Amino acid sequence: MSQTLTIFRREFAGYFATPVAYVFLVVFLAFAAALTFYLGNFFERGQADLQSFFMWHPWLYLFLIPAIAMRLWSEERKQGTIELFLTLPISLAQAVLGKFLAAWAFCAVALALTAPIWITVNWLGTPDNGVIVAGYLGSLLMAGGILAIGACISATTKNQVIAFVVTAALAFIFTVSGTGFVLNFFAGWAPDWLSEAIRSFSFLTHFNALNRGVIDLKDLFFFGSLIALFLFANAIVVDLKKAG
Repeated sequence: MSQTLTIFRREFAGYFATPVAYVFLVVFLAFAAALTFYLGNFFERGQADLQSFFMWHPWLYLFLIPAIAMRLWSEERKQGTIELFLTLPISLAQAVLGKFLAAWAFCAVALALTAPIWITVNWLGTPDNGVIVAGYLGSLLMAGGILAIGACISATTKNQVIAFVVTAALAFIFTVSGTGFVLNFFAGWAPDWLSEAIRSFSFLTHFNALNRGVIDLKDLFFFGSLIALFLFANAIVVDLKKAG
């Protein structure tokens, strides 16, 4: 575990060594605020909750999380440092986990910086803070899921733009698979179990449940298993590509 923490500290500090991290944080906070107060009608709704804040997270993450994930491994491959990196006294699993946790922690920092809006809604009314905590949990888990997908894709290519586009496309598929637009296409000819299976793979399905304050084990299992699956695939791809 100490080796994983060493990689975590190295990678996490690396985010703040360049202006990219600060640009990401500013863009995330600016877009989150604009969508909440203008398109989400935060004040006009007259409700003491953060539904107008969380409802935009799945769509924000389609572009912002892939921007973080695209450099995780593609940069190592492009600069030819991946072999040197993996010669350190660490296992492949520790390297993959350390990089992922550092990126996930950076996403958590971005979410933590939105705390003023939580303070604001408590000052304006008496919200159910348990629901808000569940919303933050769901948002962080969804970010982790997209990040794990992005880490796996990043390991397959030296081109960060390709990694970004493919990750965003896969994240979009996972997001909209539970919407009426997709499910209506299967209605009438596909068996119910297939429609239900497609719906169960949707980020929106599981995130919306958490956003309502319902912390169900099946939602936690979905995000946990998704992250584990793509990190496992990430390790396999890195092992195959480290000499390339």
